[in-house]
Amino acid sequence: MMIEIINEKKDIDNYFEVLKKRGNVNSGDFSNVVKEIISDIRENKDQALEKYTKKFDDKNFSIKDIEVSKEEQEKAFLNLDEKLKNALLRSKERIYSYHSHQKRETWEYTDSIGAKLGQKITPLERVGVYVPGGKAAYPSSVLMNVLPAKVAGVKEIIMVTPAVGGVVNPLVLAAAYVCEVTHLYKVGGAQAIGALAYGTESIPKVDKIVGPGNIFVALAKREVYGLVGIDSIAGPSEICIIADRTAHEKFVAADLLGQAEHDTQASSTLFITDMNKALKIKEELIKFYETSSRKAILDESLTNYSKIVVVNTIDEAIEYTNKMAPEHLELALDNARSIVDKIKNAGAIFIGHYAAEALGDYMAGPNHVLPTVGTARFFSPLGVDDFIKKSSLIEFDEKSCNLLIDDVDRFANAEGLEMHALSARVRRG
Repeated sequence: MMIEIINEKKDIDNYFEVLKKRGNVNSGDFSNVVKEIISDIRENKDQALEKYTKKFDDKNFSIKDIEVSKEEQEKAFLNLDEKLKNALLRSKERIYSYHSHQKRETWEYTDSIGAKLGQKITPLERVGVYVPGGKAAYPSSVLMNVLPAKVAGVKEIIMVTPAVGGVVNPLVLAAAYVCEVTHLYKVGGAQAIGALAYGTESIPKVDKIVGPGNIFVALAKREVYGLVGIDSIAGPSEICIIADRTAHEKFVAADLLGQAEHDTQASSTLFITDMNKALKIKEELIKFYETSSRKAILDESLTNYSKIVVVNTIDEAIEYTNKMAPEHLELALDNARSIVDKIKNAGAIFIGHYAAEALGDYMAGPNHVLPTVGTARFFSPLGVDDFIKKSSLIEFDEKSCNLLIDDVDRFANAEGLEMHALSARVRRG
C-alpha cells in the first residue's frame, strides 16, 4: 500500500482522468443475466422468485417462508446489546428529526388576474427498499432509506433483503423493527427488484425502489426504471478533504482510510496547502493501515484511486473539489465555515475538525445516501422529496380566463395547433 503525494498539475490532471473511469464496468454479460431474471419474474412471479432464491441464496428456501414476521424482527431487536440498541434508537431519532425539516406542504396563491395556482404534495403510496445482505450487515441503510419515506407519509414500505443460508442478519432485522417497515421479505438480487417492480403473488408491486446493492441489483433497477421510479445507480464511494496546517494528522489519516476501506474502487483525496503536514498525515495513515484487517481492499483503493494533493492555496483546492464533485467533502480547517459558500458541488459537507464523515454515516442525521462519481453536480442526497410527487393546481374563473384567451390563441396558432386555440376561444365570455 502506498498513497502517493503529488503537486504537479500534470499529475493532478492524470489523477482526475483515472477517477473519471472509476466504476466503469463492462456490464454486457451481467445485463443479459439480469434481463433474463426480470423477464422470468414478470412472467412466472413467485415460481421464478423461489427458483432464483434457491439458486443464489438458500437451497432450502420455500416461498411460503418468504416474509419475516414482526415477532422475529422484535426478537432480534430485544436480543441486541443494550448499548447497541440505544445507539440504533438514537440514530433513528436524529435521522427522523433531520428529515422532518424537509417536509413540504401543499401551497396556493391568487395571482394578479385572479387565477388560483399552486402545488399539491402527495406521498407515494408504496415504496420498496432494498437492503444488501450476505456477510455484511447494513442496519444504517435501513434507517437512511426507510425514515425519509416515513416522514413523507408513505403508507406502505416493502423491504427486501437476501437471506444467505436462510438467515437475515439480526442487526438488519432489528433496524427494520425500529423503523416499522410494513413488510419484510427474505429475497435479494435482481429477482427482488423484479418482484418489487412487477409484483408477485407474495410481494406487492411498488411505485419506487430505493437502496444500494451489487451490480446485479443496480442493473435490475436500471432495467425496471420507467415502470417504477428509482433513486439512482450508485457508483463507488469517495471522500475529499480540504486541509491546511491546522488539520489534525490522525483525524485526516483515519478519515481517508475510513472511506478507502469500503471497496477496491473507493477513492480518498486530500487537498492540503502544507507539504510537511502532508508527510505527517501519510505517516499516520500508514500506522493505522498496519492495524487494519482490510488491507487487501485498502491496498487497491489507496494505490489506484487515492492521492494526497499539495496545492498552493485553499482557493485552488476548492476549484479542484468543485470539479471533482465528491460524495463526501470534509473541511479540515479552523475557518471552515467561511468557505462553505464557495463549495458548489458536493453530496455532503462536513465542516470543521470534529465533523467526521463517519458521524454522517450513522448518527449525524442527514442522509448518507449521496450522489457518487461526480454526480453531485446535478444530484442531491436521498430525502423526503424522493418519496413525494407534486401536482400543479390551476383554477381560473371566467374573468381570469378571458384575460389570457387572446395570448393562448396566438401561441396555439403559431404552433399550428388550431384545436388548442379553439379550446380557449370557446370559453370567451
